[in-house]
Amino acid sequence: MSDQKQSRDPNRDPITGAPGSHPVGVGVGGLAGGAAAGALAGTAFGPIGTLVGTAAGVAIGAAAGKGVAERIDPTGETEYWRNEYANRPYADSSRDFDRDYSAAYGYGLQARENRAGRTWDESEAELQREWNSVRGASTLEWDQARPAVRDSWDRADRTYSTYEDSDRYFASRFEHAPYRIGGDSFDDYRPAYRYGTQSRTRYPERDWDDRLEGDLKQGWETAKDTSRLTWERAKAAVKDAFNSHDEYSRNRRPEGMGKDH
Repeated sequence: MSDQKQSRDPNRDPITGAPGSHPVGVGVGGLAGGAAAGALAGTAFGPIGTLVGTAAGVAIGAAAGKGVAERIDPTGETEYWRNEYANRPYADSSRDFDRDYSAAYGYGLQARENRAGRTWDESEAELQREWNSVRGASTLEWDQARPAVRDSWDRADRTYSTYEDSDRYFASRFEHAPYRIGGDSFDDYRPAYRYGTQSRTRYPERDWDDRLEGDLKQGWETAKDTSRLTWERAKAAVKDAFNSHDEYSRNRRPEGMGKDH
């Protein structure tokens, strides 16, 4: 990759700041843009994606009814599936990921974002009708694309359910949080809790220590979105979410669970 291209299109990881990879170019408006998150490690929820906001460079075109801070990073999802799709039972080695499968994964992500509150079964017939208009250069017919679209839908559904449960859990405890000061708003702390939640799924084998704190500090300015908290103010909440992961995961609603990948 040339130095010119690196400076023009870094797509930096929202946690580490490292340069990432290109977004999916599949002609499904609103998916282009974002910062690479890379593949996430498995958790009790299975891997989850990263919610990103304006600070992470998300392009205009957020899903209907959601602000950009409520979107899943599409570039990170592309890279997750680029590494994972060959392990899926439907993978066809004669097909090209960028041409064929990326369109299906991008469509599944956007479809779930646009149909919050609806199940796959309620949406599938509509998605099948739309496939030909959004598939771009993909050579996959619906029957071939369907399992990839479903995989991406399920992963997005699990991601949203995880963050929603995290929000609910920490909001219920926020009034008595020892690091809360006076007029602090939960909205300022929400990105910190989500950052801690996502970081736990990314680093499931690590304990909170100075090295991990240093790693996460690097990503806070990107992850904070509209939060007014500095890292010194936010880190206690990030640590709370990171260390409370197992506690609130045990209390998740059964219907919030997605299919394991």
